Amino acid sequence: MADQHTPRSLIVTYYGAYGRRSPASGEPTGSVAVAELIRLLGAVGVDAPSVRSSVSRLKRRGLLVPERTERGAAGYALSDDARQLLDDGDRRIYAATRPRLDEGWVLAVFSVPESERSKRHVLRSRLSGLGFGTAAPGVWIAPARLYDETRHTLRRLRLDPYVDLFRGEHLGFTATAEAVARWWDLAAIAELHERFLAHQEPVLRAWEARDDTPAEDAYRDYLLALDSWRHLPYADPGLPAELLPEGWPGGRSAEVFARLHERLRDAGAEFVRRASSA
Repeated sequence: MADQHTPRSLIVTYYGAYGRRSPASGEPTGSVAVAELIRLLGAVGVDAPSVRSSVSRLKRRGLLVPERTERGAAGYALSDDARQLLDDGDRRIYAATRPRLDEGWVLAVFSVPESERSKRHVLRSRLSGLGFGTAAPGVWIAPARLYDETRHTLRRLRLDPYVDLFRGEHLGFTATAEAVARWWDLAAIAELHERFLAHQEPVLRAWEARDDTPAEDAYRDYLLALDSWRHLPYADPGLPAELLPEGWPGGRSAEVFARLHERLRDAGAEFVRRASSA
């Protein structure tokens, strides 16, 4: 997960990082010209045909909508659903760099009629993708702060009629740390963090050894780091440290991303600004 940069994922990452606001003014922006997308994705190794085909797929999924830019060029803007998705993602992706406190739990309990059983797989897949663990068959659990995003996602996918959401606390009978180890595959999540660190720690060390921050280099490395990182807070629900095994790598990977973000994000925006005015 952490090291696979597909054209479609990189386009979503670009819109999330730079495509929602003007790099010059910071004001909300409309569409991004196709030619501009091709230039910007070319900087991270994506060729023009791959950009065009990926944009078409995102359009079919309802995430991008065709819209002329202010200059009249052919372009694509985010749909309302896509903006909500990215806004929710901001809270997840950037909040994951801060320590977590025990805040209680949100439970998702679903029941799907036999005549619509195909929706069971969709529900399981979406809840898992939001970071939920499995407490029991048909009962999924996550930290309480994920409630709003879960509600937005289930409504957007019209799955909310099948689900009841509850807030609560774990009262026993096993220790919560033991229960958490049943609800999530912590070893698999730790491996994702280690893979991120294997790729991005050397990048951070290289930047920290430099005195300059060239805009195009910063843009390239930041977009790739963000594209790797943004999936992790969905696999890892961000459990409090006291519930995790000793030596948990999540804090270290969060720190690496936070330092890359601080060093590279704004310099990368300058490269986007130049590409937008070309």
